Amino acid sequence: MLPYSTLISLDKTAKTPIFLQIAAGLTEHIRRGIIPAGARLPGSRTMADSLGLHRKTVVAAYDELLAQGWLETQNSRGTFVSQKLPEIKPISLKRSVILPATNAQTKAGFPFLADPLLKLPIVKSSNALAFNDGFPDVRIAPWDALSRAYRTALRQGFRKNLLFYGETTGEPSLRAAMTDYLQESRGLPISIENVLITRGTMMAIHLAVQCIVRPGEVVVVGEVSYTSCNLIIKQGGAKLMTVPVDEHGIDVEAIEQLCKKTPVRMVYVTPHHQHPTTVIMPAERRLRLLQLAKTHGFCILEDDYDYDFHYNSNPILPLAAADANRNVVYVGSLSKVFSPALRVGYVVAPAEVIEAMANLRRIIDRQGDNLLEAAVAVLFRDGEMRRHLKKAQKIYHQRRDLFCELLTSELGNVVEFSKPTGGLAVWARFDPTFPLPELARKSRENGLWISDGLHYGSKLNATRLGFAAVNEEEIEKGMRILKGVIEN
Repeated sequence: MLPYSTLISLDKTAKTPIFLQIAAGLTEHIRRGIIPAGARLPGSRTMADSLGLHRKTVVAAYDELLAQGWLETQNSRGTFVSQKLPEIKPISLKRSVILPATNAQTKAGFPFLADPLLKLPIVKSSNALAFNDGFPDVRIAPWDALSRAYRTALRQGFRKNLLFYGETTGEPSLRAAMTDYLQESRGLPISIENVLITRGTMMAIHLAVQCIVRPGEVVVVGEVSYTSCNLIIKQGGAKLMTVPVDEHGIDVEAIEQLCKKTPVRMVYVTPHHQHPTTVIMPAERRLRLLQLAKTHGFCILEDDYDYDFHYNSNPILPLAAADANRNVVYVGSLSKVFSPALRVGYVVAPAEVIEAMANLRRIIDRQGDNLLEAAVAVLFRDGEMRRHLKKAQKIYHQRRDLFCELLTSELGNVVEFSKPTGGLAVWARFDPTFPLPELARKSRENGLWISDGLHYGSKLNATRLGFAAVNEEEIEKGMRILKGVIEN
């Protein structure tokens, strides 16, 4: 018999269970050929005596290797190393061909679609100082509360079937929580059947466009609009048409004139804080847009952009709150409330539209993350989400005031902007003598990231400068860098 007591090294202080250490040791010696295929292993009692362990520990190790295919049992004969080991080296189909390491897995041998318009800059996590598009400060999010809520969801997982396939429309507890929250905070006259949980606003917009708009039909957006949404609309085969955006948001009169010339299928709006300009659509214009939707039968896709952050007064209720004719599909997410990593969004629409969207979603994404959605529902149930919103509102309000004060005092001669009444960013229009691409490049070289604004149009020389994700000290440092770049 092989000297298993010396072949298998065990560390009783390690975190890895002893039976897995035995299994790993035996596997390694089988791979190396020290224990050959077909070899008979000692009985569990004999092996246990050799290693100075309880027999149950060895039985557990053997069972693990039997399950993995490294061992096999033969009736009345014992346990043997499998003749057909589960780990075999792949055989090259054409040994003479060796692909260069540089393109071995980069170039395809078949044609495929690669639209260059879809190649938007990807914002990655970074500790670098940034005046970004308007992201939240993840440092102030209640991560401990989310961790506790996640543990609660895990403990209840089996009892509530959270670990199995669930509803494509979303975890019922979160749908119920979102229904209550949207009723209370936005005045939406809805029930749980009107809510679909998604993995963010972009998925919600994609589902809405795919379900409502046929290829070739017209979708109207602002001349300056949300670039990612525009790409989704174009990829769906729709005809994208633009109308002006003024100090009150998208031009509803221009939409009316367009409807007289061509059938319109959908109008995309961000009325609470127009993206990217941050302006708010007044109540009269909202009511006029609802009337146009009724008259011409188009869908209003209302994006709940930064609705939760208003600093000067109570917000105007969404279009969806006054939608008596059911022409509005309302979309939003918790990414700006909590963190971009929290991929939880929602769609609010008539129940039959929600059912159609769920059917479409099912073929590409069976369901969301049951455990995460259940955990977020706990945050709503326990009041943590509302407490966080109240805290974040106060912090972002203070940061907005300081940011705008410094933007005026330090850069007022080269930057035009209106102090936003809500949201997480400022729409800054730079003097044409300071081209944004060059300004952004030099700022990055000096330790501050800002967008070059090109996806909004080079003629505008404007971009969004986010203030929420930077504290007071970081705001002051960033302004000094930006001022220094401009002066030099």
